[in-house]
Amino acid sequence: MKNLTIKSEFTDNLPADKILENTRRQVENAAYSYVNPKQTSNPKVVHTSKEMASELGILEKDLNTDFFRDIVTGNQIYPNTKPFAMCYAGHQFGNWAGQLGDGRAINLFEIEHQNKNWKVQLKGAGETPYSRTADGLAVLRSSIREYLCSEAMHHLGIATTRALSLSVTGDSVLRDIMYNGNAAYEKGAIVARVSPSFLRFGSFEIFAARNDLKNLKKLVDYTINNHFSYLGKPSKENYIKLFEEVSKRTLDMIINWQRVGFVHGVMNTDNMSILGLTIDYGPYGWLEGFDFSWTPNTTDRENRRYRFGNQPNIGLWNLYQLANALYPIIEEVAPLNAILEQYKTDFEVKSLQMMKSKLGLFTSDEDDLKLIQSLEDNLQLVETDMTIFFRNLSDFSDKISGIDLIKDAFYDLESISMDVKKRWNIWFNKYADRLKIERVSSEERKENMDLVNPKYVLRNYMAQLAIDAADNEDYNLIDELFTVLKQPYTDQPKYNKWFAKRPDWANNKIGCSMLSCSS
Repeated sequence: MKNLTIKSEFTDNLPADKILENTRRQVENAAYSYVNPKQTSNPKVVHTSKEMASELGILEKDLNTDFFRDIVTGNQIYPNTKPFAMCYAGHQFGNWAGQLGDGRAINLFEIEHQNKNWKVQLKGAGETPYSRTADGLAVLRSSIREYLCSEAMHHLGIATTRALSLSVTGDSVLRDIMYNGNAAYEKGAIVARVSPSFLRFGSFEIFAARNDLKNLKKLVDYTINNHFSYLGKPSKENYIKLFEEVSKRTLDMIINWQRVGFVHGVMNTDNMSILGLTIDYGPYGWLEGFDFSWTPNTTDRENRRYRFGNQPNIGLWNLYQLANALYPIIEEVAPLNAILEQYKTDFEVKSLQMMKSKLGLFTSDEDDLKLIQSLEDNLQLVETDMTIFFRNLSDFSDKISGIDLIKDAFYDLESISMDVKKRWNIWFNKYADRLKIERVSSEERKENMDLVNPKYVLRNYMAQLAIDAADNEDYNLIDELFTVLKQPYTDQPKYNKWFAKRPDWANNKIGCSMLSCSS
C-alpha cells in the first residue's frame, strides 16, 4: 500500500484556505482548508470492500496491516500528503444555509490507478473549520448504514460514491438520536469513502453567493478539465454543456432511485453531487409499502419535502440553484432555462420507460401510461411491498391468478376486501392483454424484468439488525448483508430470508421507521 500513485489535482488547481489553524469560522476565497484527522484511542477495521481496494490498487494482503488501519482511521497520514476539508454552501430544506462545508469529513488524498482518479475521504474523523457547533465525529449506526448502502447502490447499478472500509474508533460519541433531549453515548466509527469527486452543487453556490467570480471560474474550469474533459476546453459554450451534463446525470440518478424505491431523505443542495452520484447516506430508506408521500426523515415528516414522489421535482429545484450559481460566468438565461425545461420533458419520457421496463413492456402502446397509473393507484389501496410486488410480477402467466402471485407483497392479506381484489383482477386482465403485444416469451420477459427489479435491497430493518449485532462487537451480519447485496438481482436461496416484508417489530422502532440526520 505504500506504493500507491498519489495525486493532488484538486489542491494543486484550486485555492487553499490561507489560515492553517483548525478553528470554526467563515472561510473566504478558498475551496478547502488543510486539516488533519483526530487521533483515535483504539481503532479497529471491522470490514473492508476488497473490490474497492482493488480499484485503488491496494492489495488484499495490505488490508490486514496496521498501516492500512492507521490510514483509514486517521491515526497516520499517508507519506507526502496533506489532508483537507472542502468548503461549500447549500440550500437546506429549501432555505439558504450559507457556508456549510465538510463538517465531519476529511479528504486524505487522490489515487491514480488504471487511468482512474479516486478521492479517498474519512467520514467521522474529527473537527474541521466547517464543523460549526458539531464534533466532526460519526457513530457506528450511521457509519454501518453508509458503508453498506453505498456499496449496495453500486451493485444495483446506481451512480454512487463508494466505501473502502468501516472502522470503530474505540471512542464514545455523544448523540441525541431523535433530537428530543435524550442524548446518550454511542460507539464512534469512521467510514473511508471513495469517489471520483466529492464536489457538490453547494461548492459552486458558495462562490456565487459571495460574488467571488474568480474562484467560481477556477472551480468550473477544474471541473470540466478533470471530470468532463470530453466537452472540450473551458469556455462559455462548454459551461452551458457542463450544466446540461449535470442535469442529465442528476435525472438518470433519480430515475434509478425511483426504479428501486430508494428515498434519499435529505436532498439539500450540499448533498447533490456534481457528477450525479448518490452521496451522503443519512436518513435514507427503501419503500416498503408503496407510497409516493413516504419519507424516512423525521425532520421532514411535517412538510415531506423529500418524499419519494417528490424526488424528481427536488432534483429540478436543486438544478435551478446550480443554474443560478453558474449564471454569473455564463450571463445567458435562455440556454440554462432550455436545459431545465428539457429535464421536465426527459423526466416524463424516462420515467415512463423505467416503469415499462419494470412491467416487462418493451414495445409501444398508447394506453401504457394509463396501465401504469392504474397500477400505482392499486399499489396504494392497501399497504403493498414494492420490492416483493415487482419481483414476483415477473412470474405472471395465465397459469396463476394475479392475486395469488402478489399475495406475499400485502402486509395484511386477511384484510383485503372484495373491492380491492376486484380492482386488482381488472388490472391483471388488462396487463395480460397488454403482454400479448410483446414479442418475447414469458421466460425472456422474466429475465428482463429481473434485471431491473431487485430481489434484495437494504431495508432499514436489515441495517438495524446489523447495527444491533455490531453494538455487541458481532460483525458477521455486516458481512452477510454486504455479500447478499453484491448480487441484488440474482436469486440467492441461501439468503431468501432477506427477501421478506418489514417485520412487525420494526413498525415503530428507531432506525427502522424513524430516522433523523443524527450521525
